[in-house]
Amino acid sequence: MDVVETTATAKRARGLDRAFEILDFLRNHKAPMRPNEIAVQIGAPRSSVYELVNLLLRNEILEFVGADGRVFLGRKLYFLGAAYEAQFDFTRECEVALETVARKTRETAQFCMLDGNKYTVVRMKEGARPFRISSDTGQSVPIPWTASGRLLVGHMSDQEILDFIPAEDFQLPDGGWLDPADFLQQVRDATARGDFTFNSIVDSFTHCFAVPVTDAERKCVATLCLVAPREDGVANKQTYLQYLKEAARVLSFPALR
Repeated sequence: MDVVETTATAKRARGLDRAFEILDFLRNHKAPMRPNEIAVQIGAPRSSVYELVNLLLRNEILEFVGADGRVFLGRKLYFLGAAYEAQFDFTRECEVALETVARKTRETAQFCMLDGNKYTVVRMKEGARPFRISSDTGQSVPIPWTASGRLLVGHMSDQEILDFIPAEDFQLPDGGWLDPADFLQQVRDATARGDFTFNSIVDSFTHCFAVPVTDAERKCVATLCLVAPREDGVANKQTYLQYLKEAARVLSFPALR
């Protein structure tokens, strides 16, 4: 491969990275934006953003919304997602697991993963309580704010964890700071125990549970979670953990092969 070809390949790779950056930005922003606004927000040259947006529009990955040049995620992404779900049996098994946990506990059950260096709820089943606790699926949240975060980074070394999580993500919603050393110890304890529970950092009235879903190497690749009112969560801690772990075993390798 000569220098010209190497340069062209690198340029295409950067363009692909930038295209995914645009899609991720719109997903997190959750509203249509003009290409020049996207360029400012992601810190990219306007010329390259306009070029990529036009390419994504031609391929229906993005669509115009309204008459003022705003764009948002296109319908082709829905069809791609539907094809993925039709092929990937794990999705259906996940729905069954969430339904089972929510039915047994009457609390909100969630399936959670990492999205880059953030935590996100991928799927959720609300509980049967008249007062339901839920959160938006797909919303990115700092890892240290979550029970799942203590499990999802458990395969990393201490230094890898500190390099992976942005320093500002240790600032809590109330403005206080979580000591990274305390977080690392919680990661080690949770990984050894196979679960993590705590009173939510994000609000003052819920208790959160998380157990790992593991791959063939026993690495935590996702979590099953439960969000309950604090008093009920504390009173039913062992029972709720039992239900979560039973469901997580079904989803973990080698249960699904």
